[in-house]
Amino acid sequence: MNFDYLNPVDEVLLVHAKMQPNQTFGQSIEIYTAQNGFPELDNKKIAIIGVEEGRASVGNYGTGANLNEIRKELYKLYLGNWPVNVVDLGTISQGNTVEDTYFALGNLLSYLIKNKIIPIIIGGGQDLTYANYRAYDTLEQTVNIVAVDNKFDLGSIEDELSSQSYLSKIVMNKPNNLFNYSNIGYQTYYNSQDEIDLLDSLFFDAYRLGEVSNTIQLVEPLMRDADIVSIDLSAIKNADAPANNNATPNGFTGAEICAISRYAGISDKVTSFGIYEYNAILDIKNQTAQLISQMIWYFIEGVNYRAKDYPFGLKDNYQKYIVPIEDQVLNFHKSNKSGRWWMEINLNDNNKFKRHALIPCTYQDYISATNQEIPDRWLKTLKKLI
Repeated sequence: MNFDYLNPVDEVLLVHAKMQPNQTFGQSIEIYTAQNGFPELDNKKIAIIGVEEGRASVGNYGTGANLNEIRKELYKLYLGNWPVNVVDLGTISQGNTVEDTYFALGNLLSYLIKNKIIPIIIGGGQDLTYANYRAYDTLEQTVNIVAVDNKFDLGSIEDELSSQSYLSKIVMNKPNNLFNYSNIGYQTYYNSQDEIDLLDSLFFDAYRLGEVSNTIQLVEPLMRDADIVSIDLSAIKNADAPANNNATPNGFTGAEICAISRYAGISDKVTSFGIYEYNAILDIKNQTAQLISQMIWYFIEGVNYRAKDYPFGLKDNYQKYIVPIEDQVLNFHKSNKSGRWWMEINLNDNNKFKRHALIPCTYQDYISATNQEIPDRWLKTLKKLI
């Protein structure tokens, strides 16, 4: 693998890292620098990558520059009580064209994902999610995306690929490997009714900000079924994350977005995680850089606490519940290890969507089924499979 398009972390930042106390990130993770060379990737679990690409970011000029402010804050944080298998691979600079940057990022992500290293992408515009999605083409599998955003970023079919139209390109462009898209935290007044109806007609999931804020646990089963998690800082209220020209008064709090990041980390299925639209020019007292560093901390903690209980392992590790509903029979599986629930759609082994036949759910979904109410998530998945 050629890593020539990765620029090492600045030497000044390396000095800053080495000045931190023992047991902090700066002292404990391997960092790609000109002095030390490219780090070994054997036995690494997580790789941090900056991407200085903001040319397709709409309304947020300057995003992607000076990502070192985030690194400064991350290097100060103390580790949790977990092993450190994290490497900082430096930064991808802007290519001659935006497409050049997408190509470099996609190649790198594909390599990392194939080698079971989870990339944490720090951007740059959220259009980089498209390059992240295309990185899965070589894996020849369908992909689930969860976006934490106040908008759906559909744009129109005629629009060029940008931070506000990347989703329509994912849906329309071939090869089309998208199985499911879920939005967490959309705000209705920023999305047309046509867009809301379109997502519903595609059997995608969308949860309003108030709905998630009132019950943050809604996020867990959504993240448990995600391959890609993409967070737009516009989903966070301006008071908590001002370093984004598209920030608004309403949004998730800092505590809520950290909880969401941890849910993403805990998911056995999430294989890439991105935080986008950071604009250092607007970062008052490095407040947003601090919050992003904490989001990364919580994601890494979550990864280190993965239950690894995705069915099916040994049948003894699960309890099976059979619920007859109308002309259907719903099978539920509860992990003895974590107490988490799944519901099953029966597919033959040759079905290309077999990996989606087990749907993460909640105990409440099981209770609804026993009350003869078919869970909405089960119905939407079934409609995509047939």
